[in-house]
Amino acid sequence: MHFLVDSQVLADHPDMAIGVIVATGIDNTGHLPPTFLRDEEQRVRVSMTIESFKDHPHLTSMQEIHKSFGNNPNKFPPSVQALIKRILKGGQLPSINPLVDLYNVISLRYVVCAGAEDMDLCEGAIRLAYADGTEHFLPLGEVTEDPPVQGELVYKDDKGVICRKLNWREGDRTKITSGTKNAIVVLEGFPPLTKDQLHAMLEELAKSLQQYCKAQTRIEVLHAGHPSCEC
Repeated sequence: MHFLVDSQVLADHPDMAIGVIVATGIDNTGHLPPTFLRDEEQRVRVSMTIESFKDHPHLTSMQEIHKSFGNNPNKFPPSVQALIKRILKGGQLPSINPLVDLYNVISLRYVVCAGAEDMDLCEGAIRLAYADGTEHFLPLGEVTEDPPVQGELVYKDDKGVICRKLNWREGDRTKITSGTKNAIVVLEGFPPLTKDQLHAMLEELAKSLQQYCKAQTRIEVLHAGHPSCEC
């Protein structure tokens, strides 16, 4: 299985970098210390406000990327923007499973979008590409399909879309569960975030996956000069 960023996407966004962790042999049945999520939520509350959090440079960069393919990021926000807003409005993030909780912690800590797919449920190559408007997509936890429009930036495999609007909404078909054994984890990097900073975040997350999920991990950073990797 390959993971690749489409050449047209890289032509349109030459400074984009997609961080990838290939995690295998996962034990996703345990539980993290409850302070993991709560500590990151508290850090968000003391470092940001509901009035100004969207001015964070990482979020302003994401918003411009989303606008470039016709998305309204206020209506359909990047995943980390939605997480931060929920926390600043007094909410808490539910514990899903160790892998998801770990990437949510990194997402909040560094204000980056993160997601993951169960590789054993993907079909063919995984691609970050523009939708052609004919793909299938069932949102996480839903029973009715909500396919992307033509030109939307999506993650997809040979069977359909697995995540819409970059990292806005995960699909149900390839979701991470307690039974997931092999996964591809993605962190999205846009300037001013550098490739070195993205790599450091990947290393931090990979060590946590090794510690808490007993996973074997391999890191890749995809960009214009290295657009694909073997999973």
